[in-house]
Amino acid sequence: MEPRNQIDASEFLLLGLTEDPELQPLLFSLFLSTYLVTFLGNLLIILAISSDSHLHTPMYFFLSNLSFTDICFSTTTTPKMLVNLQVENQSITYTGCLTQACFVMIFACLENCLLEVMAYDHYVAICHPLRYTIIMKPNFCGLLSLLSLLTSIVDALIHTLMVLHVCSCTNLETPHFFCELVQILKLACSDTLINYILLFFVATVWGGVPLSGIIYSYTQVVFSVLRMPSTGGKYKGSSTCMSQLSVVSLFYGTGHGVYISSAFHIFPGT
Repeated sequence: MEPRNQIDASEFLLLGLTEDPELQPLLFSLFLSTYLVTFLGNLLIILAISSDSHLHTPMYFFLSNLSFTDICFSTTTTPKMLVNLQVENQSITYTGCLTQACFVMIFACLENCLLEVMAYDHYVAICHPLRYTIIMKPNFCGLLSLLSLLTSIVDALIHTLMVLHVCSCTNLETPHFFCELVQILKLACSDTLINYILLFFVATVWGGVPLSGIIYSYTQVVFSVLRMPSTGGKYKGSSTCMSQLSVVSLFYGTGHGVYISSAFHIFPGT
């Protein structure tokens, strides 16, 4: 099969959803409702935090950042999918596919970093309450958010630029409803071993280091909560901890299935 350079006006076919015309209106309504709930819910969180001065604390600052990231994450993939369902067209241009994959990586990595930062904030608040205002200053919180964003952008750009050096085949069908880096690499005809090694390394680092920090932070939080003398303090600390742990579990559970586990497929044929 003769490979062609991917800069050409080639198109990917996103075959992750059904091709049955009768099911497409149902899927359109389902995903549109989910997207609107996600968008409006996170928007309300941001507006509530920004309008209430009592919520201008590091914890809610990071929460508003996380909500904004969720909006961007869902907006990166869902609108295009809704358009494809509406016009019954499953294609996306190569440039659009690569751009989508790049932004998916940016917001996935950013959410990963923010969850770790929020775990650290919770750790300082529970384990070192007297030093909390000294450590978690506004400038420091802004710096943590900025570093998280810059690191995520650099990581995504490295992977995207590496993809530009591979050649795609004529068969550009992917069993996903959005563009994902591993699926793009599986469609390449040229050697992608370096891409898979880099992806494996970054997925291990991004999946291991932040998760280890989150586990350590919440372990220390649990021990500190158990040592609290008052029942009210234990309830407040444990309820906040459980709500954040549920978000962490949901994110890493989904990420393991879509991103981290796919990085172990070093060879496209596996």
